[in-house]
Amino acid sequence: MKILYFYPENPLSFSQGNNSRALSLLNYFKDRSIHLDFVGEQSNDFTEDSIQELKKENLIRNGYLLKKEKKSSSIIRYYLDYSFPKKINSRFKDFDRTKFGYGNQFLKIINAGDYDVVIISYVYWSSLLNIGLKVEKTKWIVDTHDFLTSQFQDNKKFALDKYFKKEIDLMKKFDQVWVISYEEKYLFSQFLKTPVHLVTHSLPKPETLLNAEKTIDIIYVASDNFHNIKSAVWFFKEVYPLLSKGIRITVVGKINKHIPKLHNVENLHFVKDLDEIYKKSRIAICPMLSGTGLKIKVIESLSHGLPVVCTERGVDGLVNKTNNGCLASNDSSVFAAYIEKLLHEPDYYGKNHLEAKSFFENNFDTKRTYEVLDAIFLWQ
Repeated sequence: MKILYFYPENPLSFSQGNNSRALSLLNYFKDRSIHLDFVGEQSNDFTEDSIQELKKENLIRNGYLLKKEKKSSSIIRYYLDYSFPKKINSRFKDFDRTKFGYGNQFLKIINAGDYDVVIISYVYWSSLLNIGLKVEKTKWIVDTHDFLTSQFQDNKKFALDKYFKKEIDLMKKFDQVWVISYEEKYLFSQFLKTPVHLVTHSLPKPETLLNAEKTIDIIYVASDNFHNIKSAVWFFKEVYPLLSKGIRITVVGKINKHIPKLHNVENLHFVKDLDEIYKKSRIAICPMLSGTGLKIKVIESLSHGLPVVCTERGVDGLVNKTNNGCLASNDSSVFAAYIEKLLHEPDYYGKNHLEAKSFFENNFDTKRTYEVLDAIFLWQ
């Protein structure tokens, strides 16, 4: 089997949870010895050096980066293939992230590859699926990652019915749809005849270090997207002042650019091996106030047996909303009380620690997700 996998960002960048999700899929294909070619989008963080690193790790066979072409390279093609179609579909420009030249470059890759399966990450890259490319042999899959209509609801011209219909119509172009959360599987399957498969995020069970020294009371991992910035501001304004001053907090990721300097907060903008940080931590937090889909950092925390204190958005995508190692509340005082109780009551901590481990092993262990993917590819 020969697969082409499109994912715009660098899967080896550990700054965002979605990259971890992409990397987990690459590891599946590597484990199953499937020929995998990769296409990404060139950026300052994703260069030819990154492609070579993916090859060095034996995660891909061939790698390509789509590069924005200059308008002057072909004026006629710019207007006919890019500018005019963009203007016609300007109402839904949010659903198309391609730039000038991408379509032509992608077409060349497809024509030269003779692929059995093409996987496109995110619905807003679905324009890469050119109807003229759909041959009987090739199966096209969209890995949605998220419910995009919800992401656009603050746009001035947002209209729920039109945006949702557009998202569903784009999915209908594909032979198969992958979702990452239970809620999205339920929602999309109500409107699609196309098979919808739950391919959630998976992780190998981490090695447990007996008697590992817990030097971090709270671990908070986040990138600096809009949802995370709003959530971090809420936590440090509404929850942090209610916590005991001696609690040791470590914040990892680009979110640190939006966090004030505090005496008991360690700011790590980049960490190569997050596992080592998790092993030193007692609990994790996920104070998300908005956003959709499964929270990858919650799954990573549960894999290490860390109880997670979160808001209601933190348990999105989980089949169980309770008895899963997560304590959820949108009330700042209750949020703070959960943290204090976990840190000061050993029996309470132990109960949630065991629930976290059990829930992860039953739902997100690599073995579980590999079984789902194996079943999907049986139809090839």
